[in-house]
Amino acid sequence: MNTSPTSVLGLDPKIVARARTAARAIADQVQTVVEPKSTVSVERTVVRLLEIDGVRTTDDVPLPNVLVEHAEQENLLDGGIFRPIGAAMLANNWTAQQVAEAVADGNLTLSSDADETALRALGEQLGRKAADRIDRTHNDRNHALERLGTGPEPLHYVIVASGNIYEDVTAARVAARQGADIIAVIRSTGQSLIDYVPHGPTTEGYGGTYATQANFKIMREALDEVGEEVGRYIRLCNYCSGLCMPEIAAMGALERLDVMLNDALYGILFRDINMIRTLCDQKFSRQINGRAGIIINTGEDNYLTTADAIESAHTVITSQFINEQLALDAGLKPEQLGLGHAFEIDPNVENGFLLELAQAQLVRELFPKSPIKYMPPTKHMTGNIFRGHIQDALFNLVGAWTNQGIQLLGMMTEAMHTPHIHDRYLALENARYVMNNARDLGNEIQFKSGGLIQTRAQTVLQEAVSLLEEVQQEGILNSLSRGVFADVKRTESGGRGLSGVFDKASNYYNPVEEALR
Repeated sequence: MNTSPTSVLGLDPKIVARARTAARAIADQVQTVVEPKSTVSVERTVVRLLEIDGVRTTDDVPLPNVLVEHAEQENLLDGGIFRPIGAAMLANNWTAQQVAEAVADGNLTLSSDADETALRALGEQLGRKAADRIDRTHNDRNHALERLGTGPEPLHYVIVASGNIYEDVTAARVAARQGADIIAVIRSTGQSLIDYVPHGPTTEGYGGTYATQANFKIMREALDEVGEEVGRYIRLCNYCSGLCMPEIAAMGALERLDVMLNDALYGILFRDINMIRTLCDQKFSRQINGRAGIIINTGEDNYLTTADAIESAHTVITSQFINEQLALDAGLKPEQLGLGHAFEIDPNVENGFLLELAQAQLVRELFPKSPIKYMPPTKHMTGNIFRGHIQDALFNLVGAWTNQGIQLLGMMTEAMHTPHIHDRYLALENARYVMNNARDLGNEIQFKSGGLIQTRAQTVLQEAVSLLEEVQQEGILNSLSRGVFADVKRTESGGRGLSGVFDKASNYYNPVEEALR
């Protein structure tokens, strides 16, 4: 077999190349679907990046929703939301915020009547201004990382999720002092299914805390303070999946989030969001993430919560290849692709640890520049905290051994309750102990040629290539319809949010997207 000299798994580079060729073709298919279309969430993102903020005073509807809904009612949206906003700015010598407030107060009806040259000049100016704002936060992160540094990889990633942003701040500070490198604020259950972004700080939420720009700002400031205290930069993570994917990506870019959950297929599979809506939204959201220097986390780990981790391992690799190509299309660099996978094989399976090791090393080798996001055992956690702590230790060992980039730490009380502060402490202690003692293990170990680990990895890769070529042949939309990923079936016309997708007119203009390119 023609193997790569750097592959400890004996992977055939020709098979890897076949996988990327098929994934590239699938991504090109996606572009032909999404390029002629836009969505209400993309247009609301443009509104936000024009520095329009706030809510209508009569009913607290966010101004981006007010403007987009108004433009839709006036049959103006297919040219892009900037056209009517820009026309009103030119006609009245107003700021974008003044236009939004006038529409919200019922004092202005938008139209698209404007000199095209003047409109384009204004759009270029405001698009550059939006890109410059994102660039400033990107530069601020780079300077902070240079000054403070960060922990060794895999970075220790822990979750806070009380529903109250101020309580989350307390828990996040404690976790950072205990050794956490990334704080993820879990989004309130169901937020991905609402077609607007709540405004302002929030103190209640079920199963998590609402993702709002104010909440992002509050947590960012808190982590900057504790970062100065502990002498290392603490990264902040939140979610930009769902019906408001690009809007939340924009808010994260402006408030200097460092990591965002952003998957091309997750919303389709696990939130039943319409596939066309999701595929359109993911592209613009990733363009924003890319410009902001944000690491995206994809959601392939979730596949193994609904499908068997041994039988469906190849679907994880298949999706990672597709996510990689779609992300590159949007301008993300490989160093920003936190491709997801998980330690989810039933612990009663003989040699399950070796199979987990094979999968983790396979992902690491296939995407060598990516800060891979490795997820802890959840599906087979039983409430037996002692066994759970051992499962997490084995997970941490694989993470250190295979040099994963981001390690979402497991909690021994998984499946029992939202982690307490002492649960996070024990998880961080576990990870520190295992990873410190096994830091260079991967550089010292070679796998047996033709052994269980190499054979397993090579088999999974071959199955992934076969599936990629099937998807290429039948089309990604048809593949999603027949339940290729996570054993979940979706249809092109089904799911939430399809009514928010529209065809672009021949004069469609999005100055923010052009500036981000």
